[in-house]
Amino acid sequence: MALDRGKKAPEIELPLLGGGNFSLAESLSKGRVALAFFKVSCPVCQYAFPYYERLYKKLQAKDITFVGVSEDNARDTAMFTKEFGITFPIALDPPDRYPVSAAYGLTNVPTLIVVGSTGVVEHSIVSWSKKELEELYREYLDSATAQSPLFDHSETVADFRAG
Repeated sequence: MALDRGKKAPEIELPLLGGGNFSLAESLSKGRVALAFFKVSCPVCQYAFPYYERLYKKLQAKDITFVGVSEDNARDTAMFTKEFGITFPIALDPPDRYPVSAAYGLTNVPTLIVVGSTGVVEHSIVSWSKKELEELYREYLDSATAQSPLFDHSETVADFRAG
């Protein structure tokens, strides 16, 4: 089971797709960090990630760093980000052993974990849950963005999809 709310998040240091490195400790010094774990072949990940991209864009000014954590190689991950329009940084969890996914107790993808600036998990969403994603979004809103819903009433969005 993925880390629950209130648990201390393990440190992460992973290479980023396209170069550079991601450090959880360094990112937490700037505020919260949303970690979106996925596999490129996962149909629920393919469904969820465009909505994670939307969440990322809507919360960019909220001191939340978004980072995808891919359980695949760089080539396949790059194709995934292009196909699904993902613009937030993507870290690469070595696919031969998945050390970060294991440290975070992942059993399913997608899993979205938000770590607060103190290093403690604030949200842990396993699989796709529209309700939980909306709750997370509302929690980090302010009056300036409160009028901008995450999901448009005219679009059909699944309530839940198991990962």
